Amino acid sequence: MTDPLFASPDDAALRLAGTGYLTDPDIATTVFLAQELGKPLLVEGPAGVGKTELAKAVAAATGAGLIRLQCYEGLDEARALYEFNYKKQLLAIQAAPADRAWQETHDDIFSADFLLERPLLAAIRRAEPTVLLIDEADKADVEVEGLLLEVLSDYQVTIPELGTIAAVRRPFVVITSNAARELSEALKRRCLYLHLDYPSPERERAIVLERVPGIEAGLAAQLVATVGTLRSLDVKKAPSIAETIDWARTLLALGLDELDEAAVARTLGVVLKHVSDQRRAEAELGLKG
Repeated sequence: MTDPLFASPDDAALRLAGTGYLTDPDIATTVFLAQELGKPLLVEGPAGVGKTELAKAVAAATGAGLIRLQCYEGLDEARALYEFNYKKQLLAIQAAPADRAWQETHDDIFSADFLLERPLLAAIRRAEPTVLLIDEADKADVEVEGLLLEVLSDYQVTIPELGTIAAVRRPFVVITSNAARELSEALKRRCLYLHLDYPSPERERAIVLERVPGIEAGLAAQLVATVGTLRSLDVKKAPSIAETIDWARTLLALGLDELDEAAVARTLGVVLKHVSDQRRAEAELGLKG
């Protein structure tokens, strides 16, 4: 970035908290260092621990624009970086005078006017503060990592028809991974690394109190303890922090002030989304039978 987003780790923690994202010293320090060293931040951990939300919080806390590249199997350069507007090019070819030289038409249709920006190029070209979120990088094919290495090494993109486009202002890059597959060592070397796990009960309780106005501290403590128990079970999908918050909002919507067995049984579908997980929880918690 041309201008620092955060003055210090403490400033990062304070400003992120202002968006509702409560950090710990490790998170705040790593976010600050990613800015100071100009390196991408690789955030790894199980689904639902706040990796994507961290990037959103950095953007919200600093007033930066957020550009998101959602990774998936089959993602290619045309969807990640750029492509030319082929329909517009075809129309331009058809509308060109018959006596016009082909090279002139060629140069025209491969100009910036026909370029379609995808997330990586859009982030490189922005002059304003930008957070580039490369979400769930482990879901993309290995070839995409080569593309990321090329872009993130020098923060520039070479388009054969237009030349090299270098970043006017480096974006703050956050790469998230659920560790479904191991990312390459070459990519990891270029990043600062942050592992996020489920928060401690104390921090998760603070998150619930911050994000769910009106909930009593005692109910929040009950809720977090129950979620912790569910996460300890051998379930397909452990409850995320977002689902803990949803559960808290559910209890408020139902006017419940205690998370007893009946309340858990009625609302279990808010946090466990597989029937086998629900059956296991019901058995372990003694909700039926």
